[in-house]
Amino acid sequence: MINFSIPNFERFITKLFILQSNTLKNMYKSQQVIYLSGGCFWGVEAYISRLKGVNQTEVGYANGRTHDPTYESVCSGKTGHSECVKVTYNPEIISLEEILEQYFRIIDPYSINRQGSDVGSQYKTGIYWQEPSQRSTVVKFLNKKQKEAPKKIAVEAHEIYGFYHAEEYHQKYLEKNPQGYCHVDLNQIDDKEFDHLTREEYQITQLALTEVPFSGKYDNFFEDGIYVDVVNGEVLFTSKDKFDSGCGWPAFSKPVNEDAIIKHRDFTHGMVRTEVRSSKANSHLGHEFNDGPNGTKRYCINSAALRFIPKEDLENEGYGEYLSLFDQKD
Repeated sequence: MINFSIPNFERFITKLFILQSNTLKNMYKSQQVIYLSGGCFWGVEAYISRLKGVNQTEVGYANGRTHDPTYESVCSGKTGHSECVKVTYNPEIISLEEILEQYFRIIDPYSINRQGSDVGSQYKTGIYWQEPSQRSTVVKFLNKKQKEAPKKIAVEAHEIYGFYHAEEYHQKYLEKNPQGYCHVDLNQIDDKEFDHLTREEYQITQLALTEVPFSGKYDNFFEDGIYVDVVNGEVLFTSKDKFDSGCGWPAFSKPVNEDAIIKHRDFTHGMVRTEVRSSKANSHLGHEFNDGPNGTKRYCINSAALRFIPKEDLENEGYGEYLSLFDQKD
């Protein structure tokens, strides 16, 4: 029988966070969060972040008995924390059950405090929900797996009652260090639909990374034309709304239309921001700020998420309907 109990210690921390998150749900597209422990968090994060519909991933230390743990203290095995990945996902694109199925592909669900060559209580497996509504999905999923299993599943499951952001060098570790240690086979992910992207384009649109400021090809670029999603060609912005903000990334005062983008609250890196994604391909584009010219918005967008189509090429590229935008007077 799988144990779904939860200690009361630090439960209020998560309750307060959930209360804050719920007040924002009507303002932005709904996202959900699930926490997954499955051994070294470098590999788990790299794999889960590649799932279509997963918008953000963050590694940290889950549950445990101490406040503000460090990597060294967690590795001592004395704090009770596990290495864990906070997964923020769009349930309209990927369901919780689909995420859990992928999670089971990369763990040994029968092993206790060991995954691959990593041994210790910090490498336990666990599924920790944030919202009570997720509990039934997790319990049903694990019960189904247990019925199919040849022996007892060792994956614990309960509400998250503490999560601490890991040191910055652990975040997106395998993107920063492609040859780094990983106990997870990342080749299991089928991402052939993104073969036309460069490594940087993939990392930004699919893994929500950010290009170095002032490095993008469209930062200091102001020719007439439109900007489309580099993934699927969806029209996102036009040069008519582009301005020089001096921030180091292309800046627009508005999208070509509001239906072209979706917005999410982004709590990564210790900040509260508004993430901007394309509505059809769900590509990470950048962030929205409230400091544009004359009281407008500033859409701060990664160059690598965009493809520019010059005004003179619109007809040949199949975007002739947008030519009229450049006949209008400002």
